[in-house]
Amino acid sequence: MSELQRSTPRPQLSDDSRPKLARHARLKFDKVREQWVLLVPERVLVPDDTSVEILNLCDGERSISGIVGALCQKYAAERELIRNDVIALLQDLADKGYLTVSGEDKQ
Repeated sequence: MSELQRSTPRPQLSDDSRPKLARHARLKFDKVREQWVLLVPERVLVPDDTSVEILNLCDGERSISGIVGALCQKYAAERELIRNDVIALLQDLADKGYLTVSGEDKQ
């Protein structure tokens, strides 16, 4: 682990966190592959359909609680199950530096 990685802690997400993609990460539809991709430095990630829905809701304005609420309205699943899946996905992306919490991306 580099010195920069150790000195830059990633946010611990909560229901009030307002996530957004980091400046160096972009979610876009790849017409050639006919699927959504998450473009990050030197990588192309292929999120599943559920992850794409979650990422499209990460605008830096909506809280995780709001994201979960929107998904609960769309899907017939328990709120806590949806919340756990959303937090797991977003925390993993935040840990990798692909996601920030609104107001923390100061580059």
